[in-house]
Amino acid sequence: MTRTDTSLVGALLERRYRVDQLLARGGMSSVYRGLDTRLDRQVAIKIMDPRFADDRSFVERFQREARSAAGLHHPHVVAVHDQGVDTQGDNARAFLVMELVDGGTLRDLMDEQGPLDIPLVLSVAEPVLSALAAAHGAGLVHRDVKPENVLIGRGGTVGAGGVVKVADFGLVRAVASAGTTSSSVILGTVAYLSPEQVTLGATTSRGDVYSAGILLYEMLTAQAPYVGDTAISVAYRHVNDDVPPPNLLRPDLPQPLNDLIVRATRRDPEARPADAGVFLTELNRVRMELNIPLVAVPVPPPPDGDGVSDVERTMPGITTINIASPPPVAPAVPPAGPRGTMALQRPTPMVAPPTGQFPSGPPTGPNTTHRAAPRPPERPARRSKRPLVMAIVAVVVLGALIGTGAWLLSTPNRPTSVAVPSLVGQTQDAAGTSLRNLKLTPKYTGQERSNTAPVGSVLRTDPAAGSQVELGAVVTVVLSSGKPRVPDITPGMTPDQAQQAIKAEQLTPVVTPNSDYSPTVPEGMVLSINPAAGTLLDIGGQVTVLLSKGAIPLPPVPDVTGKSKDDAFAMLTQAGFAPYQAGEEFSQDVAAGSVTRTTPAANATAAGGSNKVGVYLSNAVQVPSLFGMSIDDAKNALSAVGLQADFKGNNGGGGGGGGHHGGFSVVYKQSPDPGTKVPKGSKVQLDVFGG
Repeated sequence: MTRTDTSLVGALLERRYRVDQLLARGGMSSVYRGLDTRLDRQVAIKIMDPRFADDRSFVERFQREARSAAGLHHPHVVAVHDQGVDTQGDNARAFLVMELVDGGTLRDLMDEQGPLDIPLVLSVAEPVLSALAAAHGAGLVHRDVKPENVLIGRGGTVGAGGVVKVADFGLVRAVASAGTTSSSVILGTVAYLSPEQVTLGATTSRGDVYSAGILLYEMLTAQAPYVGDTAISVAYRHVNDDVPPPNLLRPDLPQPLNDLIVRATRRDPEARPADAGVFLTELNRVRMELNIPLVAVPVPPPPDGDGVSDVERTMPGITTINIASPPPVAPAVPPAGPRGTMALQRPTPMVAPPTGQFPSGPPTGPNTTHRAAPRPPERPARRSKRPLVMAIVAVVVLGALIGTGAWLLSTPNRPTSVAVPSLVGQTQDAAGTSLRNLKLTPKYTGQERSNTAPVGSVLRTDPAAGSQVELGAVVTVVLSSGKPRVPDITPGMTPDQAQQAIKAEQLTPVVTPNSDYSPTVPEGMVLSINPAAGTLLDIGGQVTVLLSKGAIPLPPVPDVTGKSKDDAFAMLTQAGFAPYQAGEEFSQDVAAGSVTRTTPAANATAAGGSNKVGVYLSNAVQVPSLFGMSIDDAKNALSAVGLQADFKGNNGGGGGGGGHHGGFSVVYKQSPDPGTKVPKGSKVQLDVFGG
């Protein structure tokens, strides 16, 4: 099989997989639409170049990587169904059977739209990182994250966006293992290589994070951060230069998103998010912080218009380049461009140029020797074939001229221009198909509001419908985002913030100051809006912004001094306050359990709009009359009101604690006098008389 071989169409691999149609062709494999005859299922079949099937190390690695990828079950990963090596006669073909994705690649989408809107970028990035996170959690590393390996297929629901899937987990490592060791090659696509892939030839989950960061950079800016005349010069840029902030090319990029992409593309792996799961968590946090919605991902058509995308629609060949040697003779495989998967041989040690740029000539150093090329041996003079070659060229040119003239004469009115069709009201997919069928190139701009056109339908084109344009011309398509929607306004926002958010939705804010009281929203801040958030309005429709008057004003605190606790609490509550017991204190003038004072004080106004009032209660106790009581009765009477007895004896009466030995004793004197108010726990001195 050669790279242009289509004779496999109709073949039956391992008596099960029928090869139906060539979908894509690359330097290391070709991809076909096929049929699993056992399960009657449409599949994509990747058939590797025969040179790999003859390499035992490749076949073993290919089988291991295929088994690992097949065990990765995730809605955003292209499923691997089977792998095998089909042998028929002298021909051996290693192949992979995968899920068939009906749609295009992320590269197709970027080629069609240029820089993508920020919501669309995040809507693509989240499933990509989700797929990589699942792989990292299973111990797998992709190693070749790039737009060509991100597929966007139809979701199966009319009007729904595309389903984003990641393909080719581990395949590049299997290919590079053919005839090499993993420590001697650089694996991946040069535009997305992490620095450690260049210097070490291996990568971890942090390397995938770096490549994913470059992917976000390119989606936002429509260009990779590094370009160069050669693949090696680009690789050295990854090692020696810091990836520039994307907001240098995209000034409208929010700073938190810009900072996250810069951190994901740090040269030091430890400075990046640890894996795709951490990267995804931080990206989601930034999206929520910026209030960026997820949007439907449009399904791009493939470049050739066949309606089917696959893992490798335009995958170029593996190019092997010795970094420490002059460029080799051009191989039979077409050289890979900046988007191609590369296996770059790396010398030991690799020394980067001090200027950060790849030198124009081969590097020099202690490990590099230069020898004069040996002169080829002299050959006997042969008869020149120049006249014969010139004659053949003349015949070919003459034939071409005759054929061109005949074609021009047979099609004298061949058109070179076409009228732009009327696309108003069509969906994005339908409009794109109509333009491509007329050999025109669609380009979609940011969506605009419309009171009548459904979301996603065409509002207008530039040039307008009916305009004559050259074949291949770009036609700008403006899509509708439907009616404006009242934004979510949080209570407590400033009026300026609310007005800006409403105007951003092409609606008209009408501010109503001091509309109502609120115990939580300060005076002059936004209390609510009308109509509610999410309501659809016509362009320019009014949204009323209601401002808070602050806390409800309260009357002066009523005077509840001397009232019982229950009566005081009832009076304060009725006046609109929230009373609470603040403590106890002694008052010579207030009976026990009654109110001594409040805070705020009586007749004062509550500070700061608070309606809470602290109530202090008296702990004063009135001393009872104990005259004529026995010692025991006096002690009991005092204890009942929270006081203590202090006895002084007479005629043998005990003192200092009321001890009394024998006979009958009675109280004839006490201090303080009966009726005096004292703090609870006070001692009452008693004089007793008796035997």
